[in-house]
Amino acid sequence: MIKLNSNQQYSTGSSADLQRGTQLRFLVKLLVICGLWLILTPDSSPAQERLPKVVESVNGELVEVKDPNGPLPEALEQMERGTKIPFTPQEIIEELKYFLLPFVIASIISMWFIIERLVILRSGRVIPRHFVTRFLKLLKDGKLNSRSALKLCDENPSPIASVFAHGIRKWGKPSVEVEQAIIDGGERQLSQLRKHLRVINGVATVAPLMGLLGTVIGMILAFNDIANSSAMGKAEELAGGIALALLTTALGLGIAIPSLIMYMYLAGRVDGLVMEMDQSAQDLVHLISAEGLAASAASRKSTSTAPANTSKTKAKPDKTTSTS
Repeated sequence: MIKLNSNQQYSTGSSADLQRGTQLRFLVKLLVICGLWLILTPDSSPAQERLPKVVESVNGELVEVKDPNGPLPEALEQMERGTKIPFTPQEIIEELKYFLLPFVIASIISMWFIIERLVILRSGRVIPRHFVTRFLKLLKDGKLNSRSALKLCDENPSPIASVFAHGIRKWGKPSVEVEQAIIDGGERQLSQLRKHLRVINGVATVAPLMGLLGTVIGMILAFNDIANSSAMGKAEELAGGIALALLTTALGLGIAIPSLIMYMYLAGRVDGLVMEMDQSAQDLVHLISAEGLAASAASRKSTSTAPANTSKTKAKPDKTTSTS
């Protein structure tokens, strides 16, 4: 009887082990099937999330259309237009629009007065060489008086002739008065020569400030667009806005740099002409002042008496020889 009970217990334990092993094998098979299914089945949910959303108008209503091939060509063109930095003149005009008007006006003003000063400050117009050489030579030879010299200066419209006319009106006066009259006339002509140079310098000063103002306004608009579109993470929109804003600074510097260079060149030309006019005016002072007239008269007298003295000395030996 005891042996029967032990056999019964043994059979009961073996059946339980078989049942447990069957369950484990079933679980292993289930896990393998699930793993193979996850591996072999494509994940379409991320692709669906990455699909762009395109809205088009259908019968007057906005309908969302899913395009698995990506955005439409119009959308790509708009994206490229928003991030592309303009370089060609046409693109710059399209981007700046009405804000380009102040730069156009400044460039026209600068170019106009630069060309005008280049024509006015020609050396042959300010100091005509043939007139100065002929006028001073006639004065040295004593072939001009105050009236004829003043008439000759009035007939010549050059600035150096106007300076000479101021000195000739003090004909025969002391050199200090003649020189002061020439200085007064020279200051009037200097103001005429420097005319409009301040305008060129003003354009060279104001153009960068206009560019800086455009940069500030452009950056304000760029940040405003980013805030309104909730695109704080999109750096390309910020870079595009800043690039467009910097166009105004580039235009301002492009106008200011040539204007400043031409202003310095024209100012240097005026200084050179003034120095040359001053040298010619000093020669005039030595010729028409009281001291200069007295010295020229003495030199003419000495040159006229020199031949008489020589002839007299030659005649004296002839007289002695005849008496002997």
